[in-house]
Amino acid sequence: MATIHVTYRKSAIGYPSDQKATIAALGLKKLHQTVEHDDSPSVRGMVDKVRHLVSVDGVPADAPAGSGK
Repeated sequence: MATIHVTYRKSAIGYPSDQKATIAALGLKKLHQTVEHDDSPSVRGMVDKVRHLVSVDGVPADAPAGSGK
């Protein structure tokens, strides 16, 4: 199964507690920390929920599709 690298890019301070819990559930504790997860629909859903706070494989999760930056 493929894996994805999720990096914590922006602090969750000031965001709802469910988003903070999602960051913790992804295993992210400190800014700029990167964790590796299997690429599954449940992990993709978690990343989508906090897409404004993380990047996936070096690309911001909230970047337009097909964007290489």
